[in-house]
Amino acid sequence: MTVRIQCDTSLLTALRQNRLDTVAGAFAYGGGTDLHKAGLDNRRRTRVEVSDVAGNTRVVYLKRYGPERPMTAIGRWFEHGRRVSPAGVEFDNINAARSAGIPTMEAVACGEEFSLIGAKRSFLLASEVPGDALERCFEDFLDRNADTPREVIAITGKLAGLVAALHRAGYVHRDLYASHVFMDESPHRPELYLIDLARMFRPRRRSFRWRVKDLAQLKYSMPQRWLASQWEGFLKVYFSGASAGEPVEVWAQAIDAKVAWMRARSERKRLASVAAGQGGPT
Repeated sequence: MTVRIQCDTSLLTALRQNRLDTVAGAFAYGGGTDLHKAGLDNRRRTRVEVSDVAGNTRVVYLKRYGPERPMTAIGRWFEHGRRVSPAGVEFDNINAARSAGIPTMEAVACGEEFSLIGAKRSFLLASEVPGDALERCFEDFLDRNADTPREVIAITGKLAGLVAALHRAGYVHRDLYASHVFMDESPHRPELYLIDLARMFRPRRRSFRWRVKDLAQLKYSMPQRWLASQWEGFLKVYFSGASAGEPVEVWAQAIDAKVAWMRARSERKRLASVAAGQGGPT
């Protein structure tokens, strides 16, 4: 078993009081608020509030991973060149993103238990980021700034800069949807944060393909009215911060083709779900 912890003494004391500094303690923890989400398989996500020695409430997010399939563990071994748990991957990814200057959460703790092939179980503790996901708050932001387009242009530039910084550092996100970019409007100017770095990695080849996938996921998930007025500007800022490598027209066509594929896949799933419902028992 290995445990890595990187936080201030006050928070560390609070974690120890809740036994969140060991694998066994993290998996035995029964407090907090579970965040249910479809497709989590052997994962469990929990929002945890603890009180530090000064009496301040500190919020951390606890991810717990159960035993994984041998082929999954072997695939991760080949991808990362070493034996590592899913929690360990995200812990390292958060640190890598922060080192690259990408605003994101802080990695607080990671614990891993291994079997002969892969991880038996592992956990990650990460800090909270301020604000809310663009998926939930961006329509309202557009409404409130309908008469001040410079604010929308400014946040578009920040979003493009955020993605460009990730790609310029050699990484791709692989789940770059609007649900994984948070916007905080508490400062004078809105700030953006990238979350859910579990699948972030540095591709050794086919970088064009992976970057197109990131950009297509973002385009697919953003509001249509923003796309209509801002997507061209987004790409202009993005390519000023991340070299194209191919003509911009080639990128735009590849992104649109991927978005079309995603929409067709979503429609197929919707129709299959409807058909299954109609064919089921009444």
